[in-house]
Amino acid sequence: MCVICLNKPKKRHHLSSLDEIDAIGKSRTSSGPMGGNDEREQTLNQLLAEMDGFGTNTPVIVLAATNRPEVLDAALLRAGRFDRQVLVDKPDYEGRLAILQVHIKGVKLSSDVDLSTIAKATAGLAGADLANIINEAALLAGRNNKKEITQDDLMEAIERAFVGLEKKNRKINELEKKIVAYHESGHALVAELTKGASRVTKVSIIPRGLGALGYTLHLPEEENRFLKQKHELIAEVDVLLSGRAAEDVFLGEISTGAGNDLQRSTDIIKSMISVYGMSDVAGLMVLEKSQGGAFLGGGQTIKDYSQKMSEQIDEAVKSLLESRYAHVKETLEAYREAIESMVAVLLDVEVIEGQKVREIIKEYEEKHNLPTRLVHEGESAYKSKEKENNA
Repeated sequence: MCVICLNKPKKRHHLSSLDEIDAIGKSRTSSGPMGGNDEREQTLNQLLAEMDGFGTNTPVIVLAATNRPEVLDAALLRAGRFDRQVLVDKPDYEGRLAILQVHIKGVKLSSDVDLSTIAKATAGLAGADLANIINEAALLAGRNNKKEITQDDLMEAIERAFVGLEKKNRKINELEKKIVAYHESGHALVAELTKGASRVTKVSIIPRGLGALGYTLHLPEEENRFLKQKHELIAEVDVLLSGRAAEDVFLGEISTGAGNDLQRSTDIIKSMISVYGMSDVAGLMVLEKSQGGAFLGGGQTIKDYSQKMSEQIDEAVKSLLESRYAHVKETLEAYREAIESMVAVLLDVEVIEGQKVREIIKEYEEKHNLPTRLVHEGESAYKSKEKENNA
């Protein structure tokens, strides 16, 4: 977030910049009464007085940056001081592509590198993350005695950015390995059979990051996505629940590995009810709202509803989770052999690509003469839905 005060100088101007202005520009009423000798208040008062001295012909531009604009003193933001507020958000597809092109200068790239694919796969990452991906890919290429960075190096660097470093030295017992294989296979299968879910890029049972014993990677396919439709949120819930459901169906007992999945699926359904008006519980009423700090996901959430409504929300969340869980279990039961095939491959080689997942599902459908339920064959789920709506 950049807050800019811009006058129109007739002669050569001077630039004054203040980084992290919230350190001295915090609201004087936000932390209770302060004494007259408080150093921070004196500094802020002096800054306000100095900025009042800039006339329309004064050749001075004052620029300040902060990640917490909601805590700034109102006097700083009034006209005549900081006139403009410019949000520096995470880059879109074109922005990511341009940033990547800047950071590849000075490094040698193989002819197989496709930056447009890398830009699509890094949705949600900031400029610093993209720079780190190029640097990480260069380190990977160097460790493997390559003279150029390849597409595989870049994709591995992206994977590290999303799910952390591989921990091949972490030994897990055979039972846990089997549990993780069924868990991740459940995620992968339901993602490929559910309209609105993201395409599977890779499935792995190699531990990565902070405590993850396995993962199913879904890299974005669309250049820019800013909205999610209701069926896509439901699809996300189905995919999250499918790991636990696979353990339940194939092993007959559940583990602690689905804790984060359950938390995320619960949060999605609560948001559908309380924020997005996607249920009959509250209709179009917005029951939760963010106050003072929505920027960069900060601030606090205010819940504005009665105890009775809270009970209805809890019941609706529980009911929808149970119905989606039952649906997911039915899907896994119907594709039991495909799951077993996926698990066998995972236990053998530990990592399978998304294309292999789709091949296993397709072979099972052809073997049993079933109509294909794959939604990622040749086009993304979003494009498939768009095509369906246009028809």
